[in-house]
Amino acid sequence: MSFNSIQYATVFMEELDSQLVEKSTTGWMEGNAGQVQYNGGAEVKIPKMQMSGLGDYDRDGGFAKGAVTVTYETRKLTQDRGRTFQLDAMDVDETNFAATAGAVMREFQNTKVIPEIDAYRYSKIAELAKTAGKTKEYTAAVDTIFENLMNDMTAIRDAVGDGCEMVIAMSAKVAGMLDLAKGGTNVLESGVFQQGSAELKVKEIDGCPIIRVPSARFQTKYTFMDGVTENETDGGFAAAEDAKAINWIIMVKSAPVAISKTDVTRIFDPMTNQNANAWKIDYRKYHDIWITDNGMDGILVNISKV
Repeated sequence: MSFNSIQYATVFMEELDSQLVEKSTTGWMEGNAGQVQYNGGAEVKIPKMQMSGLGDYDRDGGFAKGAVTVTYETRKLTQDRGRTFQLDAMDVDETNFAATAGAVMREFQNTKVIPEIDAYRYSKIAELAKTAGKTKEYTAAVDTIFENLMNDMTAIRDAVGDGCEMVIAMSAKVAGMLDLAKGGTNVLESGVFQQGSAELKVKEIDGCPIIRVPSARFQTKYTFMDGVTENETDGGFAAAEDAKAINWIIMVKSAPVAISKTDVTRIFDPMTNQNANAWKIDYRKYHDIWITDNGMDGILVNISKV
């Protein structure tokens, strides 16, 4: 048989990882993981740098000695999620397996995986921001949204300086109010936001791109189903009963560090699959998000009061 499960699995893994970065509303956060060491499995090593500040220069003694220390902190990827799928041999033969399986996995990732990863990342940022006292509450309205958003942006710039690039993730519903707001239409401009290899057309305010997020992914807390327990067999995620809607999250672009890895995707042909006369695909995804040291100074989460 010419079927090569390793070759298929490698192609799927590369395509699925690329698809997630480009189509997730949080995909840009993975661009901050460049210095993170990941060698497979559930652990990553995040670099931490400490250095001395300026000292006085002495004309006789020269420069005050300083030190730079780089250490790596081991973190766990806490989100370990997966599913197994079977495609009946009568429906899929070897000649059309790649096309059919590829379509199935792309649909699965677009409709199930990407929304869940987005939801987890935003809720995790909201949780960390609440602990750090970096949240505000506001009931969004057309006549007040522009002023409140600008005030929040000013607060971040006051904390980190005007030179830091900021990104605004905003509920699609709230963004619709901003479109109608007096003052908002005069400063909203069209822009391009680079995310992976994709260029996204976005609106910008005062030079900051606005990433519109479906409200179902933009809550403060979620329940992630285990896929096994009664009433959770469908898997996926749902907003927790005590969750609140997020209006927007303003972030210095370098602050959130997100990682997602499609672990070894296993593919079994019908002759190898001992459970059924079917193609079997095992999909497993590790992912998590952290805020860099001192990064919380550049984050503000605005939460709906209702």
